[in-house]
Amino acid sequence: MKTATATTIDEYISTFPASTAKLLMQVRVTVRKAAPTAEETISYGMPAFRYKDKVIIYFAGYKNHIGVYTTPSGHAAFQKELSVYKQGKGSVQFPLDQPMPLDLITRIVKFRVQQQDEPVSDFLTGLSAPARRALQNNGIKTIKDLSKHTEEQVLQLHGIGKTAIPTLQKALKEKGLSFKKEKKL
Repeated sequence: MKTATATTIDEYISTFPASTAKLLMQVRVTVRKAAPTAEETISYGMPAFRYKDKVIIYFAGYKNHIGVYTTPSGHAAFQKELSVYKQGKGSVQFPLDQPMPLDLITRIVKFRVQQQDEPVSDFLTGLSAPARRALQNNGIKTIKDLSKHTEEQVLQLHGIGKTAIPTLQKALKEKGLSFKKEKKL
């Protein structure tokens, strides 16, 4: 099936049986229509589409499914609709023996494009890239969004370390806000 040496999506797809290749091509065309200015690439050995220097979706063929990877944020936003499919963190498996949910893939890709189009809030610029992504992927895009969470909740986000907390506390204080207080029992 797939080969690690593919350098283009065409090469990648050509390594699969015709039935799987057809489904991979459907996913590719769907992504292309949903994000016409995204750049096709191969990343981590999989077809991917990059928009504004960020990969917004990866997809890959397997023996029994097509894997689609749109980061945790893409999956979290469509959690209910994706719940009928086998999933991992940031991944979903669409079985080969079922029609590809192309409308759902379109909506997820458009969501990921919209995420990249949103300006980065000032309070995020002082953070490391993983910390910024952790907040954004969990819907914390403004200082007001941040103030709705406890410090403990923020620390539990993958990508946030203790070193980010003083920067976030300072940003909150500058706007007359603070982390949400934990309720005591």
